[in-house]
Amino acid sequence: MHKISSAAARLKGILLLPLVLALSACQYAVFNPAGDVARQQRDLIYISTGLMLLIIVPVLILIVVFAWRYRKDKGGTYDPEFDHSTSLELVIWSAPLLIIIMLGALTWSSTHLLDPFRPLDPRQIAGQDASAPAEKPMRVQVVSMDWKWLFIYPDQGIATVNELVLPVNRQVRFDITSTNMMNTFYAPTLAGMIYAMPGMQSTLHAVLNRPVVSEGFSGNYSGAGFSDMKFRIQGVDQAKFDQWVAQAKGSRGTLDLPTYMKLVKPSEKVPAIRFAGADPDLFRRILERCVEPGKPCMSDVMKHDQAAGGGHPYDMRPGAGMPAGRQSIPDRKPEGAIFKSPSEKGKGESVTKKSDPNAAPGTTQPGSPQNRNMTAVDRDASAATA
Repeated sequence: MHKISSAAARLKGILLLPLVLALSACQYAVFNPAGDVARQQRDLIYISTGLMLLIIVPVLILIVVFAWRYRKDKGGTYDPEFDHSTSLELVIWSAPLLIIIMLGALTWSSTHLLDPFRPLDPRQIAGQDASAPAEKPMRVQVVSMDWKWLFIYPDQGIATVNELVLPVNRQVRFDITSTNMMNTFYAPTLAGMIYAMPGMQSTLHAVLNRPVVSEGFSGNYSGAGFSDMKFRIQGVDQAKFDQWVAQAKGSRGTLDLPTYMKLVKPSEKVPAIRFAGADPDLFRRILERCVEPGKPCMSDVMKHDQAAGGGHPYDMRPGAGMPAGRQSIPDRKPEGAIFKSPSEKGKGESVTKKSDPNAAPGTTQPGSPQNRNMTAVDRDASAATA
């Protein structure tokens, strides 16, 4: 009996080996969330997988059942004349349809509930009274570089490279952009993937509900150093966070424009760096792509266009952003002349002039029968006429 159980255990281990090898390539951090947003995303994976298994598992089982029951050999119920079964059709089509409807409803609701631009509900933050006014989120400005991550803490006045330290149970607002290449900010234990794009700002609201030490990385291929474009995530209590901020302020160096111009150069496997201070206007200049000396910012260009006579830079009405005198875009689609009466058409250069009766046929009288006279080009006909 002992030999049978040990053999069964070995057989079970052999059968589970492919599954273990397949899962070894997955990021376990996705299924071990430390924040409420990551937890909800993990639950979505579980629910979606369960709903899909409601179809996959019965189908796999029925493949074996049908092959055995409807076999042609002795004992089977082989029926070569089978043509149609209404009940079978209802099962085949209704079950997948219900699964798709449930997945669609789940996707629609989660898309709105987990909108990264939407601030978190106080109930999503442990230890916070839901009836109390929401605490102002802590700001972290994220810049994707080649091939490293820059984090600027504007409220604390510090900056780091490849190191993200956050207080537990404190809502954080991430403002995300990139220097010159599209990338993806991905912190599995904190939240999902958010794109980082040059000249554009993405936003992510998230929270860590427990202390954690994990890793974040880039989820979008961006060149040679992409594989090592990782950063350390650390969730600590408020006291340890304040202590870490004090240590960062005691570091040497300030992230000013000259330092940033050196930092922005492509580099790989960059260790964690701390800056005791950061230019408060640096993130805006990175976002508006005007860090280099003498390069105008996007906001300055829009103000210049507005001062030149155009409308508000975000006014999307036809002609609103054009300089004075160039608002030539009509407010409505013009009516064709074919639908107008002669009195409505008026006079202008485009109106056909009256024909001259003394002019050569065909030049001012397109409908004249003389236009069909080919004697002018037929020499034989001209001689006969003469």
